[in-house]
Order: sequence, then structure tokens, then C-alpha cells
Amino acid sequence: QVQLVESGGGLVQPGGSLRLSCAASGFTLDYYAIGWFRQAPGKEREGVSCISNSDGSTYYADSMAGRFTISRDNAKNTVYLQMNSLKPEDTAVYYCATNRGGACYSDYFEYDSWGQGTQVTVSS
Repeated sequence: QVQLVESGGGLVQPGGSLRLSCAASGFTLDYYAIGWFRQAPGKEREGVSCISNSDGSTYYADSMAGRFTISRDNAKNTVYLQMNSLKPEDTAVYYCATNRGGACYSDYFEYDSWGQGTQVTVSS
């Protein structure tokens, strides 16, 4: 059974950092591209970052570039999202998802399996 479990969310002050984890079970994560998305209340789900399966190329939405870093640890079957310099507008539920073709896309409908999400709240 394919399963993704996100963790690492929480409450952080503006300017703070969090590291999200996306742990996979039931499949070998390194065959897939893994995307991170987020959804704030009343807003559409938006792409945050992605890492491909082949050469590990990484992609970031413009507003996250320079602040967020995506990485993967194939030995732990886990993908991470390091988030620094967090802003109140980063508050959202963060999800990870797989693309079986191994390529990164900005559109959420290109992704197959999703985790349950982890809440990130940036507030003083």
C-alpha cells in the first residue's frame, strides 16, 4: 500500500525555520518525483517545490526560492523541505505528493498519491 506521511509542521514565529519530512512506505521513493504543495484557507493548492527522480533536479516557486530547500534521503525513503525565513503568508497545510513518471510539474493534478498534510502556522 502506497503511503506518504508528512510531519514537522507546527507554530513558528516570523523569520523562524521548520523542516518538513515526507516519509514513504509501500514503495521506493527514489523512483518518483516528489512535490511539495500547500493550501491556505480559502485559497487554491499551490506548488512549493519539487525534486525529480533522475538527476535530483530541484524546482521552487518564485516566492520560496532562496528560502526553501528540498532534498531527499533515499536510504530513509524520505524527502525533506527545509523552510527558512518563514513569513505569515507561508501559513498553510503542506502536502507532499508523487509523480510516477519521475518528472516535476507545477500543477497539482499531475501528481498521483498524496499525504494527509501537516499544518504550518507562522505567527508572532
